Amino acid sequence: MKRILLPALLAIALPLTAAPALAPAAATAADPRVPPAELGAIPIALLVDIGSGQTLYGKEQERRFVPASITKVMTLYVAFELLARGELDPRQQYEMSEDAWKHWHGVGSTMFLDRDRPVSVDDLLLGIANVSANDGCVVLAEGAAGSVPNWIALMNAEARRLGMKNSQFGTPNGWMDDGQTYVTAGDLAKLATALITRHPELYQRYVGHKTITLNGITQRNHDPLLGKVEGADGIKTGFTNQAGYGFLGSATRNGRRLVMVVAGADRPRDRAQAAAALMNWGFAAFDSRPLFPRGAKVGDAEVQDGAAGSVPLIAPAAYSATTPRGDAGQPIRLRVVYNGPLIAPVKKGDIVGQLEISSGGQEPHRLPLAAGTNVAKAGIFMRVVNGLRGIFT
Repeated sequence: MKRILLPALLAIALPLTAAPALAPAAATAADPRVPPAELGAIPIALLVDIGSGQTLYGKEQERRFVPASITKVMTLYVAFELLARGELDPRQQYEMSEDAWKHWHGVGSTMFLDRDRPVSVDDLLLGIANVSANDGCVVLAEGAAGSVPNWIALMNAEARRLGMKNSQFGTPNGWMDDGQTYVTAGDLAKLATALITRHPELYQRYVGHKTITLNGITQRNHDPLLGKVEGADGIKTGFTNQAGYGFLGSATRNGRRLVMVVAGADRPRDRAQAAAALMNWGFAAFDSRPLFPRGAKVGDAEVQDGAAGSVPLIAPAAYSATTPRGDAGQPIRLRVVYNGPLIAPVKKGDIVGQLEISSGGQEPHRLPLAAGTNVAKAGIFMRVVNGLRGIFT
């Protein structure tokens, strides 16, 4: 049965954080009721505040589309997961196979890999993230997973774990594959959120370089926001004739991070203008109210047949609430929701609950909560104690 805990101290109005400094024109033009005019030329768009999980703007965000090179973000995410588990080492070196050379040497965006020159995982990730290296994706896939099909299986498995229900991957690099690869803006926002929050050090190391020099060749990152929008630090552009021009981007200001998607633009200029306008509008038109720092205890969940009768629920990232600027008087109501009681054993770090946030007239939304400790399955003695506790309580 679904258990809902309503701690009274959580249903409170919280103070606003200081508003970020913005150019006067952007601040005065921003209005949460009036999205940027530049979005008129964009078929698909989404803006999400990572700290609150709230959607600030959505346009066809559940419509499937071809991501082109934005696919490479999932290849980066799989690699980051393997690095975090110790199953991949940035110092490892792989050689370009004969098949990879035949099919991918000089094809599309490339990092100019050579059959006779081994390349490190570190350089492959830099090339994939910043110069959209098609050859780098294939060499990484073959080296780390044994084959491209094996790597694609890892990509789709991770997509399922992240709840990307309307996405599928058929290539490691987004090259045209007759529609086997598709995503939605909503799913890309989930992917970007996981990439950044689960692997912040790796994200900072590999993503968002304006230029990169590999194999003695310097290339420029085509990210339309880097160096042009305050706080922008990635993530990935995409283009094919079939997909049009798309972008999955992120920026942070004063500790607040937004993730955005624009897709299906007819021209790179339309993509760049819409992306910049949407990001600036999101920072200028909305305020953020801090709720819980990363690692803070939010509540407790009951545990059945466990060595302990409950487990603390922890915020796996810093959480906040986002409200339209000027709505400072609106209360924010929180509640902890989980399907319970949880059944032991419970593993520390597992997502076992959700924090529901309601503010003003906005739709309630939920953020994941993790188990703060391990709870082992109860032994015989504890099962007796738990049984007696159930009788007398």
